[in-house]
Amino acid sequence: MKRKVYPPDFWWIYPPNAWRTRLIILAFILAVAAPDRQAIAYYKIIDLGTLPGQEVSVAYSINNNGQIVGYTDKHPEPLVPPNPIATLFDPTGGGNNIALCEKVSEARSINDNGQIVGWAYDDSGKRRATLFDPTGGGQNITLCGTGSVAWSINNLGQIVGALGNRATLFDPTGVGNNIDLGTLGGTGSEAKSINNLGQIVGTSTDSLGYRRATLFDPTGSGNNIDLGTLDGKESWAWSLNNLGQIVGQAEDSSGFFSKATLFDPTGGGHNIDLGALPDGREISLAYSTNNLGQIVGTAGRRAVLFDPTGGGNNIDLNTLIDPGIGWRLTYAYSINDNSWIVGQGINPDGYERAYLLIPEPASMALLGIGILLATKKHKKH
Repeated sequence: MKRKVYPPDFWWIYPPNAWRTRLIILAFILAVAAPDRQAIAYYKIIDLGTLPGQEVSVAYSINNNGQIVGYTDKHPEPLVPPNPIATLFDPTGGGNNIALCEKVSEARSINDNGQIVGWAYDDSGKRRATLFDPTGGGQNITLCGTGSVAWSINNLGQIVGALGNRATLFDPTGVGNNIDLGTLGGTGSEAKSINNLGQIVGTSTDSLGYRRATLFDPTGSGNNIDLGTLDGKESWAWSLNNLGQIVGQAEDSSGFFSKATLFDPTGGGHNIDLGALPDGREISLAYSTNNLGQIVGTAGRRAVLFDPTGGGNNIDLNTLIDPGIGWRLTYAYSINDNSWIVGQGINPDGYERAYLLIPEPASMALLGIGILLATKKHKKH
């Protein structure tokens, strides 16, 4: 069979066979090594706690230095709106968490330099994209006008999000020289992630009003790429890594289910349905991918490590922690290049809490042996 040749401009999504194999093996390292995953705790779990007087927390982003951001909140009461406070978490679980703002706010992204972005309400009650002071000293920078949010910051300090209903590349000085990234012919868009190469993904409406996963032109010239769907009408891109691999969710042909998706960055429609969990949980979302090609997200309120090949060998992360400790992991929001994972789950006391998963070295060594055995068996066939 003739080997398909891809354009050289897209080598980062179609890497050479040897490197692609390494990515797949890394993604499967937890999946194929041991017959009884419940018998071994592959990950150590840390409850990241809250700020004093609060009970709920969420971890949205972890950098390669293990710094983690998100928010904490009081336990939500019926009919009472949430009042989150942007938080830099103590990764040891020791409780030395830092409030990044005194007002209602959320921290959404942290880069390897420790710069943190998100949003905070101003004195007039309007939401504004914000670059937070990581010391908690309050020297936060408002990036632009009202009705804005910053979703992602890369290691160069470039920040993306939305101003009003338009995807925006923000001026990090707060002076206001922001770039409107445009749409796919519709009226609205939002930029969710920027990698260290300056590539930007998110969601935009097309001329028919459908929301579509989008690779944005960072110059704002409007040469945006519609990343397509899974034969449905709508899709959303949540994250991309430095290899240009893009993950998110897309509707399938039924129109009823949103599936975790690895997108074709050319817009050619060769998207990969990452599936859900084998227990019939149909709806799934891929929130984050690291530079090893590992992908995490959720399916039916269960945190998931996805099979990047689309082969369906997805792993419920609840099966990779000690089953006796009483945690239920519901969402995996971010994974760094050390395979550390953060998200939200239900802790043994029944509270929704931010967690950190750290691979256990001994278990990983056993799994590595399992990979070698599995690889040899595959070659024999």
